[in-house]
Amino acid sequence: MQQFYNSTHLERYGRPMEQDFLTLLWSLSVSMYPLGGLVGSLMVAPLVNKLGRKGTLLFNNIFSIVPAVMMGVSEIAKSYEIIIVARILVGICAGLSSNVVPMYLGELSPKNLRGAIGIIPQLFITIGILSAQVLGIRHILGNSTGWPLMLGLTGIPALMELLLLPFFPESPRYMLIQRGDEKTARKALQSLRGWKEVEGELSEMRLEDQSERAEGRLSVLSLLSQRSLRWQLISIVVMNMGQQLSGVNAIYYYADNIYASAGVKANDIQYVTVGTGAVNVFMTIAAVFIVEASGRRLLLLTGFGICCGACVLLTIALNFQDSVDWMPYVSIACVIIYVIGHAIGPSPIPYVVTTEMFRQSSRPAAFMVAGSVHWLSNFTVGLVFPFLEKGLGPYSFIMFSIICLATLVYIWLVVPETKSKTFLEITQMFITRNKVEINLGDGNLPLNKSKDSREDAVKVTAF
Repeated sequence: MQQFYNSTHLERYGRPMEQDFLTLLWSLSVSMYPLGGLVGSLMVAPLVNKLGRKGTLLFNNIFSIVPAVMMGVSEIAKSYEIIIVARILVGICAGLSSNVVPMYLGELSPKNLRGAIGIIPQLFITIGILSAQVLGIRHILGNSTGWPLMLGLTGIPALMELLLLPFFPESPRYMLIQRGDEKTARKALQSLRGWKEVEGELSEMRLEDQSERAEGRLSVLSLLSQRSLRWQLISIVVMNMGQQLSGVNAIYYYADNIYASAGVKANDIQYVTVGTGAVNVFMTIAAVFIVEASGRRLLLLTGFGICCGACVLLTIALNFQDSVDWMPYVSIACVIIYVIGHAIGPSPIPYVVTTEMFRQSSRPAAFMVAGSVHWLSNFTVGLVFPFLEKGLGPYSFIMFSIICLATLVYIWLVVPETKSKTFLEITQMFITRNKVEINLGDGNLPLNKSKDSREDAVKVTAF
């Protein structure tokens, strides 16, 4: 692609592009994606409240199909500006979908499968990354003639969603609590669960609605000042910052150098990278099947603990790899161990917990805050790490290990286990720390765990 940038400039102006200008354009092409992600995150709350969860996802396909076409024809149009603009648009798509999809699935899911289903979006993200790594192999599409097709293929998943999503129901919680349409909510629940008796879940939704009516609907500004949600909000900010500032992007940035230092041939590094992507997919699949048994908290603690240890060991290995023959292989092992740790906890679980910690009226604003923190942190790492690596070298990973450790300690002290709990029960768990009480309004429904309902019969193994 950089060759395309240079040749296009040469055709236009009759002289090669200066290296500094090429670096600037390439940096813009890369950084516009997380910037678009931030813009998309800021659009979450108004869109999901106006269009619904399903409606927002259908609308969001515009921000995937249009930039896919733009990037696909950029070489024919001989315009690198099209690519930069398209990167902003596809970033908006990512910012919206990375927040709305977990929200939608979390509201559709029965409580005993909410964690497993909540990890599915992250699983497909890792599959998408692996697919891009495979297609990006030089003799497939990662070459001077294949890259426009590779970029254009990003619109195919959006087309599939545009065709298939209309056959799925809107979130029952959105329909009942925010739209007041109990008939549609009941029909959606019956369709999702596969049986007629859904009164237990509807009663829990009504109770949540009564509680929220007593407190009032929350905007983003009121969320930031709402005492009853203070520690939930702090928790999702810490987890999303920890997820991105833990060094995951830096590990991938540094990986090629690590593989090369271990003696991997330059042309073979791309295959090792594909192998790392496959490990990421496999461990995310494992997280899907163990999250309901182990819980969210344990996976978060284990994941951040593994990442912390891997960063410390990687720092040691990188410092001694020139003097100890076998140390480069330790560096490769540290990269793989880090990927495993991040895949089972820090990558997928924050989205699940963000869904669970907030009730219906505050959830869109909470995802808006969480998504903004996520993409700002992503942008910060991409901007700062090259300078950090240049100044500190291998010791830059010590900073990531400190961030992982700090996040781990916070989760240990503050974040409760949320598996198999209703949204209102999870809110109850924060009452003491927030020093507030839940007002149930005029309702007379008890805030106790309900008897085993029919949907609880759905087991993780069956899923």
